[in-house]
Amino acid sequence: MLRPRPLVAALAAALCAASVHATPTLLAQGSLPGSFTDLSGLSGLMENGVAGNVLGGLGSGLTWAGGNTFLGLPDRGPNATAYNSALDNTASYIARFQTLTLDLQSASGGALPFTLTPTLTATTLLSSATPLSYGSGAGLGNQYDGTPIGSGAPALNATNNTNYFTGRSDNFNPALGSLNPNNARLDPESIRVSNDGKSVFVSDEYGPYVYQFDRATGVRLNSFALPGNLAVANLSPVGQTEIDGNTTGRVANKGMEGLALTPDGKTLVGIMQANLEQDKKGNLRIVTIDIASGATKEFAYQLGSGSGVSEIVALNDHEFLVDERDGNGLGGGAGGGTAVVKQVYRIDLSGATDISAVATLPKTLPASVVPVSKAPVLDMVSILTAAGIDAQHIPSKIEGMSFGADVMLNGVLTHTLYVANDNDFLATDPDTGFNNPNQWFVFGLTDADLGTAYVATAPVPEPSIYAMMFAGLGALAWVVRRRRR
Repeated sequence: MLRPRPLVAALAAALCAASVHATPTLLAQGSLPGSFTDLSGLSGLMENGVAGNVLGGLGSGLTWAGGNTFLGLPDRGPNATAYNSALDNTASYIARFQTLTLDLQSASGGALPFTLTPTLTATTLLSSATPLSYGSGAGLGNQYDGTPIGSGAPALNATNNTNYFTGRSDNFNPALGSLNPNNARLDPESIRVSNDGKSVFVSDEYGPYVYQFDRATGVRLNSFALPGNLAVANLSPVGQTEIDGNTTGRVANKGMEGLALTPDGKTLVGIMQANLEQDKKGNLRIVTIDIASGATKEFAYQLGSGSGVSEIVALNDHEFLVDERDGNGLGGGAGGGTAVVKQVYRIDLSGATDISAVATLPKTLPASVVPVSKAPVLDMVSILTAAGIDAQHIPSKIEGMSFGADVMLNGVLTHTLYVANDNDFLATDPDTGFNNPNQWFVFGLTDADLGTAYVATAPVPEPSIYAMMFAGLGALAWVVRRRRR
C-alpha cells in the first residue's frame, strides 16, 4: 500500500481545510478618534475655521499595501459644518492620502478572534507638476471670520512652488467641462496601489477623474481620459445648481465612488455611485480602463436595496465585490436612525454587454443590454449587530473596502476584508451626540463564502524600502568582492 508523502498529505489537508464553508464573520474592529491631527505639517485655519491638518474621513477609500500597511483616503475635506453655501461649505483642504498600519493580532479569549490596532504613519499631499485652475472667490461671500473669500489656491502653493489639488468647489475653469484634468478641485473617493508599489490610482467625484500619483511624492503622473457621457458641461460651485444645469453626465457628489485594480495590475474598474443624469434611477455604469492603452468599456450595474454604491474591489480579472449602502446609521444626519443596508455583492463582468454606445439606460433594460450578474456575499448590518454592535452605531458611510493578508481561523485559511467609514471629519455626530471616530471592521471570508476564487495581489514593499533593499544588495556585493580578493 502506497503511503502519501508528508508534503502531499499536508497539501491535501490544507486544501480540505480551505474548502470548509465558514460563514462570513467579524474578526476585529478598530478606531482612531476624529479629533486627531494628521502628519501633513500644515498649520493655520481654512476658510471654514477648521485646521488644515485635521484628521478625518479616512474611510472614503482604503487599500492594502502589503504586510499590515494600508492607505486611507479622505474625500474633499470637512464641509459638514455650514459656513458658506455659495461654496457648498467646502474649503481649500489639500487632497491627500494617509498611510497607516492596521495591526491585526490573534486574541485568544477575546470577544472577537483578533484585535486591530490602527496607527497613522505618514500623510502625503497630492499635487500637479503643471498649473491648475483655481477659483478667485470673487462674489462668493465671506469665510468663517467675516472676511471675504479669497482665491481657492492653498497658501502652501506659494511656499512650496507647487500646485496642490483641493476640495474647494469653485476650483475649476468654467469655460471647460468637468473632465478637464487641469481643474484643481478634487473629491477623492477610492484608492488602489499599483502592483510595483510605486504609485497609486485615485478616482474622484468632481470630474469624474481617475488619476495616477507617485506614491512617495504625491505628484500626479497620469490622467486617464474617461468617456464623455460621464461629464457635465455647465459647472457650478453649488452641487444642486450643477445638477439643475445639466441633463447629461454624472450627478454632483455622486461620481466615480469606487475603483478596483485587477490582480494582474493591467485594468482599472471604476463604478459610479448613482445613475448618470441621462440614465434612469437604479442603473449605474461601471467603466473599465486598460492602463496601457487608455481604452475604456462600460457595463450596466443594477442597484438592489441600497441607495448607491460606495466601493468596488477585485476578486480576479472578471469578478468583483461591490459595496451597496443606504444613508442610515451613525453620521447619517437628522433622522438617520439605525443602519439597514450595508451589503456586499459579488459581480461578474463576463457576459455583460459593453454599453459604451448606449446613450441612455431606461428603468427596465432592453433585452440587448445584459447587466453584470450579482449575488449577495456579506450582510454587514446582520453580522455587526450579531456581534453586539448597536445598529445606531454602525456608520452610515461605510465606503472604503480592501482585502488584506490571509489568516488562519479555526484551522481554515480565511481572507480578510477590511471596511472603513467616512466620518465626514466630525468627531461627534451632531444629531445624536454619539462618538463618530474613524473606524475599521475586518471580516473573514473563505472562497466558499465568496462563491469564487479570490486571486490575491502579491504584497508590495513601501517605496522607502526599495532604497534599503538596494543598499543591502550593494553592501552584500561589496562583501563578496572583498572575500574574493
